[in-house]
Amino acid sequence: MDELGRMSVQAFKDAKKNPLVVVLDNVRSMHNVGSVFRTSDAFRIEAICLCGYTPQPPHRDIQKTALGATETVNWAHYQTTLEAIQDLKANGYKIYAVEQAEGSISLEQFQSGDDKIAVVFGNEVEGVDTEILAYADGCIEIPQLGMKHSLNISVAAGILLWKLTEPRLADL
Repeated sequence: MDELGRMSVQAFKDAKKNPLVVVLDNVRSMHNVGSVFRTSDAFRIEAICLCGYTPQPPHRDIQKTALGATETVNWAHYQTTLEAIQDLKANGYKIYAVEQAEGSISLEQFQSGDDKIAVVFGNEVEGVDTEILAYADGCIEIPQLGMKHSLNISVAAGILLWKLTEPRLADL
């Protein structure tokens, strides 16, 4: 680890975090959950909220893709996504759903400034629940040029979290 410049688990836990929270809204796949943990570790994301029936660690299928990130990234489970969103708003976070919706902000146009942000990724089939869209401060859309116009959650999380982390690198 030393030769790669990696932190110990304790050093990671003590390090300044990126003021971003990932909210998983009824995500089904344990592999997607594990991948989001791993990406969140890579970008030193503050925390992950696992909502509804989103699988929770410990589980070998989450660990398969997380590769230990469940031990470094802070996480909490909420019975409902609305409960998580209300808690985050009360703590000063702006809430953005990652969704193709009318009035969404294209990712390359999105400016977060110094705001604390929570990004909501929805169910693999249904997307972000419409009730949550009503509570969000907006929607962020990843521009797509192909025919499918959808990305796997783990891929979308990688793209979005990098884009939101890039302007904050000097602060971390």
